[in-house]
Amino acid sequence: MRSLLLMLVVVGLASLAAGAEDKSGDASDWSEQQVSKLPESEKPIRLFNGKDLTGWEGQKEKYWSVVDGVIVGKNSQENAPQASTYLVTKNKYRNFRLIFEARLAESEMHTGIALWGQSVEKSGDPYSYMGHLVMFPSGYGFYDLYRRNSIYRDDGRAKAAGKQHGWNRMEILATGNRIRHVINGKLAADWEEPKPELIQSGPIGLQLHSNKVPQEVQFRGLILVEDPEDKLVTVEE
Repeated sequence: MRSLLLMLVVVGLASLAAGAEDKSGDASDWSEQQVSKLPESEKPIRLFNGKDLTGWEGQKEKYWSVVDGVIVGKNSQENAPQASTYLVTKNKYRNFRLIFEARLAESEMHTGIALWGQSVEKSGDPYSYMGHLVMFPSGYGFYDLYRRNSIYRDDGRAKAAGKQHGWNRMEILATGNRIRHVINGKLAADWEEPKPELIQSGPIGLQLHSNKVPQEVQFRGLILVEDPEDKLVTVEE
């Protein structure tokens, strides 16, 4: 009888531990888990240290912070950005692979990853962005900020793969004049820029969209590889 009770206690404790791991550790470490899938030639760069915004620039005091290992972009109705504002890396990148997770925590406005461009001042904000934008988790597609506007619209694959308010696991492979976007294991977009002269080495930007209502976006992981091999690593067959 004592042996049976001891076994039940051990099993119960193991279940609790597993549940706690499923709730936090495994989920928040997804990007890190993908490192083992990288080709041997690729060296991961961790853009986010999980603690603070070292290596990033933007309206940190007004809109951006780190909460529980997550980058949070947030505005109230009173300080809603008149132009989309971005948290941008201090370093610039041209050909890269980016593995990360993102979530729209509040509002229905999309967010996105900006690339191949530069910070510009709009509506008094020095951290808006002119360049390309990979949008999610609503209004999926690609945008050319302050130039051509929409340049690629989702054909239905991104919407089918994405979650409107849950964590989306993503990979962006941007090489040459081609951008591929993977969402939750599914190839959601594969597009080639017809005007390569508009591509330049630039910072990676996290978007907090212009808005008039309370809004919150969240990012974590953010592992980057420069000059990656021409293959996706997070697509699930």
